[in-house]
Amino acid sequence: MEFFWTTVAAAATLAIFSFLYKDNPFYKFAEHLFVGIAAGYIVVMEFYNVFRPNLWDPLMAGTDYLLIIPFALGILMFARFFNKISWLSRWSMAVIIGTYSGLAVIGFAEGDLLNQVRASLVPLISGSAWKELTTNPGLFSFLDFLSNPLLVIGLVCILIYFFFSKEHRGAYGSLAKVGTGLLMIGFGAGYGYTVMTRMALLFDRLFFLCFDWLHLI
Repeated sequence: MEFFWTTVAAAATLAIFSFLYKDNPFYKFAEHLFVGIAAGYIVVMEFYNVFRPNLWDPLMAGTDYLLIIPFALGILMFARFFNKISWLSRWSMAVIIGTYSGLAVIGFAEGDLLNQVRASLVPLISGSAWKELTTNPGLFSFLDFLSNPLLVIGLVCILIYFFFSKEHRGAYGSLAKVGTGLLMIGFGAGYGYTVMTRMALLFDRLFFLCFDWLHLI
């Protein structure tokens, strides 16, 4: 049975890879199979891990009757299947979108924005980097010494690029061009990281085919 399910997984992997040649029924079948299994798995997990412990069980136990409100809003979501009362689902969608938007703003501010601002408030010359450069001079200690100045200068140049109230000309425009170049480097590094992540997934699938299925390795 283990070899059977491994063969099924290998066949699905090869069906997905067949899209590299052209769109075909094998790829479409594997795509629909993946989406269907993922959707079913998510529904079951949400039912047993979210719906029952957080809503249904407390309502049945009578410990929190305020949960009737989210339960009613959840029921209204199914009103979209009926044309005459489909407008009722807008109330549920409004609550969901408003709630998650507020949570997302707070989460972004605390998790990303404030941390980025805090990480940018660094001394121009790091004491540890200066000590390392004076006691153990070398290429790496010199680069470590330049890390904070480059961070500050790069941050200023990038902020200047996004300051559109002044025309980018002369020395001001040169700093804005430096900011543009740094942005391109950042975008390129992010894109390269994404490509390497996808390549790691590809190698994992190839290793699965050669080792777990065909036992060639």
